[in-house]
Amino acid sequence: MSARITDAMVLAAGLGTRMKPITETRPKPLVTVGDRTLLDHVLDRLAEAGVERAVVNVHHHADQMEAHLGRRTSPEIIISDERGRLMDSGGGVVKALPHLRGDAIFILNADTFWIDGARPNLARMAEMWDPKRMDALLLVAALTASVGFEGAGDFQFFTDGRLRRRAERQVTPFAYAGVAIMPRAAFENRGDEPFSINRLWNEAIERDRLHGLRLDGVWLHVGTPEAIVEAERAIDLSVV
Repeated sequence: MSARITDAMVLAAGLGTRMKPITETRPKPLVTVGDRTLLDHVLDRLAEAGVERAVVNVHHHADQMEAHLGRRTSPEIIISDERGRLMDSGGGVVKALPHLRGDAIFILNADTFWIDGARPNLARMAEMWDPKRMDALLLVAALTASVGFEGAGDFQFFTDGRLRRRAERQVTPFAYAGVAIMPRAAFENRGDEPFSINRLWNEAIERDRLHGLRLDGVWLHVGTPEAIVEAERAIDLSVV
């Protein structure tokens, strides 16, 4: 059994261009869905999973982000400041690495959002994580159990849990749901240039070590102002 995962990286420095005009005056992670911001939905899930520390990177409307995060007590919040230079997803984790403890970390998009099924998905991921077989474990959502996502899917999902990229012009039934577990060693000695975490996932695919776990519940993809209404409707239905 792997050691408990205590720390998480929350990727919150993006510009949120598809969420305009809302993001002209506030960062996308502070968009409210239901009675909580997207960022608080994420941090609440982490706290419920027993995660003790979350490093959150900031860039767009960074002052608003810092003020909002200053009001949280659980998990412990550490700010990774990217005001001067956006580091992209992979580079953002590298920059934050000195603050992240443990052999493995959760990595979450600040705007990922889901309604759990029978068991919390973060707990399921932590139980499944096996660094002997995996370089990364991604939470993937079936398009049939998603709200607000209109893409062609991201991955082929094999019966042994391995993931492959979808081929060009191919439609696949699973999309990345914005949560991963990865070893901190994957980000060591990567330099200080911005890069996408997709580079590391492609390396994992080449080694047959990119795995997925199917999200249990409903994934809410809140990428546009219109999607907020759809997400709130799904939340209302889930509590009826």
